[in-house]
Amino acid sequence: MSINATLFVQCIVFLILVLFTMKFVWPPIAKALDERAQKIADGLAAADKAKTELSAANKRVEQELSQTRNETASRLADADRRAQAIIEEAKVRATEEGNKIVAAARAEAEQQAVAAREALREQVAALAVKGAEQILRKEVNAGVHADLLNRLKTEL
Repeated sequence: MSINATLFVQCIVFLILVLFTMKFVWPPIAKALDERAQKIADGLAAADKAKTELSAANKRVEQELSQTRNETASRLADADRRAQAIIEEAKVRATEEGNKIVAAARAEAEQQAVAAREALREQVAALAVKGAEQILRKEVNAGVHADLLNRLKTEL
C-alpha cells in the first residue's frame, strides 16, 4: 500500500473518530461542564445572597440591641425615680410620725405638768390648812370649809 492511501485512510478514520466524539462523547462532557458551571454560578449567587441576608440580619440585630439597651436604660431610670419617690415618701411619713410622737409627748408632758400643779395645789392647800390650824390653835374642818379651800386652790 502506498503511503498516500494509508494517510487517506487514517484521515477518514480520524474524521470518523472526530464525528463520533462530536456526536456521542462531546455533548455529555459539554453538558456536564455546563451543569458544573451553572452549579458554581448558583453557589456564588447563593453566597452573595447569604452575605446580603447576613448583613441585613446583623443590622436588625444591632437595631434590636440598641432598642433593648434604650429600653433597659429607660426602665432603670424609671426604677431609680420610683426608688427616690418611695424614699421621699418614707421620709415624709417618718417626719409626720415623728411630729405625731413629739406632739403626743408634749401633750403627755403638759398633762403631767397639769397633774403636778394639781398635786402641788392640793399639798399647798393642805399646808395652808395646817398653818391656819396652828395659827388659830384649833382644828379647821376641811369638809365644812370646802368652798374656802377650793377658792384657795384656784388662786394658787
